[in-house]
Amino acid sequence: MVSEEDQKLLLQLARNSIQITIQKGRKPPAVESLSALLREKRGVFVTLWMEDLRGCIGFPYPIKPLVEAVQEAAVSAALQDPRFPPVRLEELSRIEIEISVLTQPKPIQPDQIRVGVHGLIVSQGNRSGLLLPQVAIDYGWDAETFLSQTCVKAGLPSEAWKGKSNLFGFEAQIFSESDLKKKTRS
Repeated sequence: MVSEEDQKLLLQLARNSIQITIQKGRKPPAVESLSALLREKRGVFVTLWMEDLRGCIGFPYPIKPLVEAVQEAAVSAALQDPRFPPVRLEELSRIEIEISVLTQPKPIQPDQIRVGVHGLIVSQGNRSGLLLPQVAIDYGWDAETFLSQTCVKAGLPSEAWKGKSNLFGFEAQIFSESDLKKKTRS
C-alpha cells in the first residue's frame, strides 16, 4: 500500500512533471531520497480529469520504478494520449490528477472477476485492451459487460473473451488530488 505521504509526493511529482515538460520542453529531474516502495518497479496509470476524461496513459506491468513510471505516465497522459489534444499550460490548474498503482496482472477466469476490485487486460494475437477497476464502477457495468468492453477496447469482438483470448486481472490502489484534499479537511 502506498502511504498517504507517498501519495501526496506522487501526485505532486505528476503535476510538476507535466508543468516542467510543457513550460521547458524537457524531462523533469530525477527524485532522490525515496521510500523503498517508490523505488520498487510497479505498474501504474495516471488519469487526468477536467470535468470529463482529459487523458489516461500508463504501464500495466512493473517495468520501471514507481516514481519514474508516474512521472512518465503523467507527461504522456497530458501530451500523448491520441484521443485528446495536448494539455495546454493554462488548462493545468483545472486538471485533477488521479493515480492508479497496480498489482502484477495475473491470469483470471471470468467467474473470478469482482467488479470494482479487478481491472482487466484482454489480449489476442497482437491486440490488447486494458480497463482500470474504476471504469466498471463509473459506468455501472456488471462483470460480463466489463469483459465485453475490455474486448472492444482491444479492437476485438465483444464476445472474444469467451474464445481463445488471454484474460488477466489486477487490482489497483487509486488516489487523487481531491481525495487527499478531503482527508486534510476532515
